[in-house]
Amino acid sequence: MDATEGTGEPQPPPPAGGRPAGHQGRPADGKNSEGGHGIDALWERLARLEQSVPGELRNLPRQVGNQAVPAWRRVTQGEPRWQVSLATASAIALQVLIPGRLAVQPSWLLPTLEGLLAAALIIANPRRIDRQSVILRYTSMTLIALITLANVWSAEKLIADIIHGQNPIATQAPTLLLDGGSIWLTNVIVFALWYWELDRGGPVARALAVKPYPDFQFVQMVSPELAPPGWEPMFADYFYLSFTNASAFSPTDVMPMSRWAKMLMLIQSAASLVTVALVIARAVNILK
Repeated sequence: MDATEGTGEPQPPPPAGGRPAGHQGRPADGKNSEGGHGIDALWERLARLEQSVPGELRNLPRQVGNQAVPAWRRVTQGEPRWQVSLATASAIALQVLIPGRLAVQPSWLLPTLEGLLAAALIIANPRRIDRQSVILRYTSMTLIALITLANVWSAEKLIADIIHGQNPIATQAPTLLLDGGSIWLTNVIVFALWYWELDRGGPVARALAVKPYPDFQFVQMVSPELAPPGWEPMFADYFYLSFTNASAFSPTDVMPMSRWAKMLMLIQSAASLVTVALVIARAVNILK
């Protein structure tokens, strides 16, 4: 029985968590009984044991918990900017080099606008894409839309030259193959940008783990034991997806999960098939 019981004095409530108050987490009244002495000794032994454990081992449970959840499903740092910036610059350069007869007139207008938008995005996130902003997201989508518009225009002009054969340049196989190859490569970059920007809400949303369900299923998601613990999809993975879809005209090892992803891959396959088939058929016919 507690020594204070029966005195009529109110007993103080125990602190939050149900543990009696005391120095270094030990019970305050532990020395008033044999059981108290035992608990007090136990707390001292636990404190000494905790102090003897190295700091890296103390953080081990938290590290194991982080590794138990794949990186693409938890909050991580934003991916590096340089990959998507290099791809965007390549697409703009290809549009600058495209012949004037295939470009939107004036030929400098769209590349200039695209360059300004790309520069604004780089200034806003120079190293990592981790800044959550509706304006920046719409700016990125506007940039991709302008590159898409310019490439669709060029592809339509090239197909018209091939079908009607009114332009004498369309009868030159090397020029035809070069123009067709530039448009095809730009098409690969354009769809890679769309896949990268739309999958799970975009790169910033993926870094913040906003949406748990992926629109594209990569091999590392199905077999995480084959990938490093910190693996998550970046632009290079979406570029590979776009290239294989444009060359094989079907999914390879990356599967579309959502309906919009399936439709977008279907459009890319159809556009790539038409471009490649017409350009190669026309070039072979000229060479014969």
